[in-house]
Parts: sequence; structure tokens; C-alpha cells
Amino acid sequence: MQEYLDELLNHAGQSCMFLIAGPCVVESEDLSHEIAERIQSLCVERNILFIFKASYRKANRSSASSFTGIGDHEALSVLGRIRERYSLPTLTDIHKVEEASVAAAFVDVLQIPAFLARQTDLLEAAARTGRWINIKKGQFMSAGSMKFAAEKVTRLKNNRIWLTERGSQFGYHDLIVDYRSIPRMQSLGYPVVVDITHSLQQPNQESGITAGTPEFIETIGKAAIACGAQGIFLETHPNPSKALSDGANMLPLDQLPRLLDRLMLLDRTVRTFVD
Repeated sequence: MQEYLDELLNHAGQSCMFLIAGPCVVESEDLSHEIAERIQSLCVERNILFIFKASYRKANRSSASSFTGIGDHEALSVLGRIRERYSLPTLTDIHKVEEASVAAAFVDVLQIPAFLARQTDLLEAAARTGRWINIKKGQFMSAGSMKFAAEKVTRLKNNRIWLTERGSQFGYHDLIVDYRSIPRMQSLGYPVVVDITHSLQQPNQESGITAGTPEFIETIGKAAIACGAQGIFLETHPNPSKALSDGANMLPLDQLPRLLDRLMLLDRTVRTFVD
């Protein structure tokens, strides 16, 4: 299984864009399967490599009363069952050193959250698992400085890395995507993903609930592909207004087919132009 995944993931984004998508967090077994099955069907039809993502626990919440998960073992087990049932690579984020080896038993890609991208011990723990690692660029970090985050992984002989752009903090409530980050991080030698839903968050609201501007998801996605991003990251839900986390910046699941068609068309055009 690992050799098969390496073959897929090593070439991810070379012939067409790849997709990391799913709900923000594991809300339930049934909902997770519903979303995974639907996205997989769409991606099979379009020949897109798909990695299913969901957090097994949300540690970075504004309010102490925000939903954090259904329980670590239960949520990880859901991800493991999705991985086996649909033969899908799966991804989840980790926040502490001790979580790395535990999560690695259930998923193929460990994600380092943007606000933890400088945490040496966390990056090293993820590297030691041998899993693929998606490092999100901190909202406070330059694209060039991501080489130091990557080096913390590669010095432990793990070269399975993607880097993800997810916007830079602008004031208290907005994120701005600097598309120069795409070629700058690619120059470090790693595939670059753009997170087109978290880039539209409006965090630090006085209500304690993160807001967002999901009407610009397609805009951010098209700009990312036009600038050469190899992968797209997005969160989606059948009913974002009822999502238990980050619903304010999610893509409604029924809008995903149209978005993928438009991004794929642009992706083919960009690749033809570059070639």
C-alpha cells in the first residue's frame, strides 16, 4: 500500500492538479462516508487524484465552547475505515508530538497547521513516522522561510513533503493570498497546494465564531491554478450552515462539480501554455 501511495503522491500535480478535500472535522461516521464517497465519485469521473481530509480533533478554536470532535480514537477510526473502504489516501492534522505516531496509524498524510509551522519538535515527530507531510505556511511567515520548516523534516530523511499557501494575516479579521508564494515555495523543490477555503476565513471575531467569505472560493481557486499551484485544498459539507466547525468558509458539496470542472479546464489550459 505504501509503495502504491508513494507512486501516486510522488507524481501528484505533475499531469493535472490534485485535490485535498473533505469536512473540517469528523462530525460523524455517516457524514464522513457520505462526503468521501461523493468527492471520490466526482474525482474518478475527472481523473483527479483525491486525498480525503478531516481533522480528528480541532485544537485551535477561538472559543472554549466550540466543537472540538467526537473523540480522538473514534474519529481516527472513522478515517481509517474510509481509507480502507474507498482505497483513499487520507489526511488529518496534528498539534502535539505524541499525536504524530497515533494518527499515522490511521492516515497517509499528516498535516502541520499553519500556526504550528515553526514547531521543531512537531515537525520532527511527523517526519519520524515516515508519512507524507503537508506543511501549511504560517499566516505570519514568508514563502522563503518555509525552507526551514521543510529542512526540519528532510534532515530526518523524510522527503515526502507538500507546502500549502493559506493566506497571510492582514489586520485582525482578514487573510490575503500572495500568489508570489506559489513559485517561491516551488523553488524550494516541493509541490505547492493552495487552501482556497481557509484563505477566506475572517478569524478573531468578537463572537468567538470565525466568519468567512465563501463567495470567493472559485476566485481564489482559479487564481491559484493560473499561478501554477499543483494542488487544491478545500473544505466542503452538504450543509455548511449546519457544519460543526468552519462552516462560514466552506464550499457547499453540491457546488463542487462545477468548481472542479472550471478548475480542471483552467488547469489544462495553463499546463498547455507552460509546455
